[in-house]
Amino acid sequence: MKQESLSTHAHGGGHNGHSHDHDHEHDHAHAPATSKPVAATAASSCGTGCCAPFSISEPAKSQGHDEGDGHDHAHDHGVLPGWPRIYAALAAALAAEACHWFGGDGANSTLQYLGMALAVLGIALSGLGVYKAGLKDLLRFKLGIHALMAVAVTGAFIIGQWPEAAMVMALYAAAERIEDQAMDKARLAIRNLLQLAPETADVLQPDGSTQRMAASEVPLGAVLRVTPGARVPLDGLVTEGESSVNQAPITGESALAHKGPGDELYAGSINQDGELHLRVTAPASDSLIARIVHAVEQAQSSKAPTQRFVDRFAEIYTPIVLVLAIALGLLAPWLLDWSWHQAAYQALALLVIACPCALVLSTPVTVVSALTAAAKRGILIKGGSALESARQLKAIALDKTGTLTTGSPRLVDWQGWNAAGSDEAAARAYALASRSDHPVSRAIAQGLETQVGKDFAEAQQLQALPGRGVQAQIGAEHWTLANLRWVGEQGWDSAELKAALMLQEQQGRTVTLLANEQGVQALFAVADPLRPQAKAAVAQLQALGVKPIVLSGDNSATVRTVAAEAGISDARGNMLPEDKLKTLSELQRDIGPTAMTGDGINDAPALAQADIGFAMGGMHATDMAMETADVVLMNDDLRRIPEVVDLSQRAHSVLWQNISLALGIKLAFFVLAVSGNASMWLAVLADMGVSLLVVANGLRLRHWGNRPENA
Repeated sequence: MKQESLSTHAHGGGHNGHSHDHDHEHDHAHAPATSKPVAATAASSCGTGCCAPFSISEPAKSQGHDEGDGHDHAHDHGVLPGWPRIYAALAAALAAEACHWFGGDGANSTLQYLGMALAVLGIALSGLGVYKAGLKDLLRFKLGIHALMAVAVTGAFIIGQWPEAAMVMALYAAAERIEDQAMDKARLAIRNLLQLAPETADVLQPDGSTQRMAASEVPLGAVLRVTPGARVPLDGLVTEGESSVNQAPITGESALAHKGPGDELYAGSINQDGELHLRVTAPASDSLIARIVHAVEQAQSSKAPTQRFVDRFAEIYTPIVLVLAIALGLLAPWLLDWSWHQAAYQALALLVIACPCALVLSTPVTVVSALTAAAKRGILIKGGSALESARQLKAIALDKTGTLTTGSPRLVDWQGWNAAGSDEAAARAYALASRSDHPVSRAIAQGLETQVGKDFAEAQQLQALPGRGVQAQIGAEHWTLANLRWVGEQGWDSAELKAALMLQEQQGRTVTLLANEQGVQALFAVADPLRPQAKAAVAQLQALGVKPIVLSGDNSATVRTVAAEAGISDARGNMLPEDKLKTLSELQRDIGPTAMTGDGINDAPALAQADIGFAMGGMHATDMAMETADVVLMNDDLRRIPEVVDLSQRAHSVLWQNISLALGIKLAFFVLAVSGNASMWLAVLADMGVSLLVVANGLRLRHWGNRPENA
């Protein structure tokens, strides 16, 4: 079920790719992100040549009819005429109908010939391109809407129903144009995000002046000036100034974000009240907003299960209806006592309704609308499979550090142990922690920085201890900064030490131990606050019937304390990456489809194994987690997870509404044809009308995210 990898990075070009192990598992491995080419378009063709490929990256592009692809491009502007010709064609078809009506059964030959001429004119104005394309497809034995229309129009002329032939072609062209414009709304919705980033940037020059340049030509490392009220043109880091920034167009986060030196800015964000200088970290083509667009485009290549079912069904639907139409035309005179004229007419009407356009359109427009709405709220869903599967989730495993908590811990307490000198212990701990990118290590280093200053011995020969900590040579001794697991493996976990750790862990703190070859020399307690939205997210998940479970490498007492604060009763600690994999398998077996949420390299295996992987895509996320996950939460808001489940349920409902509507209308028309009450123009209205209905119904999901933030 895993989707194509996503090269979308919450940090623009400034992220260094270091591991941010969840919880207190000091795994400092480095894993470079992989980057794959992003597909520009994704076809959603029925396989029978009924519709143009559905593409959100090249809206309203004239493709013409490709003789080599076997598809009718029913929406191609090179085949269908513009509105002025369609209006003229409709007028000619109506005039032909009037001539036929007043001309009677050949009583007035002048009106009859005039009506035929007007019918030919109407067909030429509205459907000559379609007719020619249909004849070509017939010669290649390709059954698409063009071929079916060509047969129907030709047959109608042969049996003398030329006014209806003209009306059918004119109505078809008009309905296709309306449908094409409706589809453009879905195609263009995500592309409009790119327009949020300005095309020019004010680049600071050495003399302090600015030069306006095209954003696409600004080099990496250039410093830009962003004035109050202006949009940020490129991704970068703030070098000077402070301001509030509206990031809602990119992350979906409604609250303004405070930005100062060292903070990241995303292209398309709106600077509010202060001038900012930023150093460019990514080109325009690789900005976060561009990657969001490319990711959603790429997601179209991963079809939802329902969409794959519809495409397979459409491949056999048209030939079946064609056989039924032929059978009706040949057998009705014998079995139903119809005239040959009536049988041929009803068979031709059945041919018009045979194209599965509405059926095929019912799924991609719904999926694109849902993915676009999610992207606007800072949720990147990598494909239709993930979108549709989320509604089936029964459980979700959450990592603690950086997922359930903010991932910005701080040192709140520390003490020497075994009569170790506090100054020496602080210096040794700082030497180790300052060499690590783990959130807990960073908190220790920041907390000790002022006390240690610059007078400390550097750590040499640094070595990571996966799931345990980090070790190095400092002076003549080996020093280790690790968790209780490693200390226990050395036989140093005395009852007194465990009791001291328990006091800290009961307060939800993570404890790291400093040891040398003689034993434990100090302990450091770090607190990581719970995310402010965690309680609400957990409550919403439980209301949806999804059971939240915490899986963490941190000690069990701390994990249980933090989980209880969030409202989660099932919390499991002291878990290595392989333990998380084993637990996920058990949850999938015992409870059902299970998701995983994480943000570090150590979570990548679990994210890959889960039925759906959710990656935190904000400040502390790693490329590895974002590549592996099916869904990326760009603003680190845990409430987006139940929103994905809700969107999945809504999208699934709309998908089957559309499928039922499309098949129901066609079934009803089939009954009319068999009973002898169908007409060709009614067939066009039924086919195109239901196509417009399913498109409009699918487009409703574009407004799913237009609601206030959850409490």
